[in-house]
Amino acid sequence: MTSMDASETEAKRAPVTSIREWVRADPDSEFPAESGRYHLYLSLACPFASRAYFMLVHKGLENVISKSIVHYLRPDAEKGWEFTPGHYRTDADTVNGKKYMREIYEMCAPEYSGRITVPVFFDKKMKRIVSTESGDILRMLSTEFNAFCETDEQRQIDLYPEGLRDSVDEMNTFIGDAINSGVYGCGLATVQEKYDASAEKLFSALDKLEDVLSKSRYILGDRMTESDVRLFTSLARFDMVYHGLFKCNKRRLVDYPNLWAFTRDLYQLPGIDATVDRFHIETHYPSVFKQINPHGIISIGPQPLDFNAPHGRDTQFSA
Repeated sequence: MTSMDASETEAKRAPVTSIREWVRADPDSEFPAESGRYHLYLSLACPFASRAYFMLVHKGLENVISKSIVHYLRPDAEKGWEFTPGHYRTDADTVNGKKYMREIYEMCAPEYSGRITVPVFFDKKMKRIVSTESGDILRMLSTEFNAFCETDEQRQIDLYPEGLRDSVDEMNTFIGDAINSGVYGCGLATVQEKYDASAEKLFSALDKLEDVLSKSRYILGDRMTESDVRLFTSLARFDMVYHGLFKCNKRRLVDYPNLWAFTRDLYQLPGIDATVDRFHIETHYPSVFKQINPHGIISIGPQPLDFNAPHGRDTQFSA
């Protein structure tokens, strides 16, 4: 066997741990943007899946791209996310008729060996998973389906604008590392040193963004970007579960006046309240993360945050 043959054989055997294709507005692309063709598999508990749900609503695409919401628990760790119609805000798999998310992965990508995650962007026409990467899905919904948005205003929404792309990429990395993943670094740490490092990084990042948001309505100025959505889905869960269950308890979200007002600002956008479900969030985390809460006890507090309280950021930063 030649070295090239050996390399090709090795490449064929390489494990597949992510699926990252792309839907494009171009009708000649492999996955062209079309109304009624695609389906989103979502969890209301998961902040990464909620990014996709946020964008689906914000761009007015709910009648263009169908969705199924999985159960908030995962009683069978091996089979993972489950479809249980009849429970509070959970759906059947109306596209493939499956019981578990794992079955969809196995049907579409039998060579896949990664984690069974949501969101999943699914092509109903080709019966293929397009993407399992939440950031890619968020961007596709933001940029590739403009022809199908409900309103002209929604068509104009671009969370990855040309002149800010480098800044968005840099901020996405910062938020992803220190906050989106940082809360898990705190909650799942098994040695003190790792917890201390994650907690320090997390709260330093929150302190920095508190200062940034004291000077502008959004993280990168006067327009919303992907970075704001990525931050929002973690902040919306902060006091509910990260503060207590994940030991992110140096401060609460409500102790940060600007971060808390920013969270309310995004929450009060039309339809976004549906993407933040307290029951799913507060039931999922204590029940699923048995390594840090072995008995699955759901704690009594803290008191629910009033996401609908006036935030004032529209007038504070008006032109």
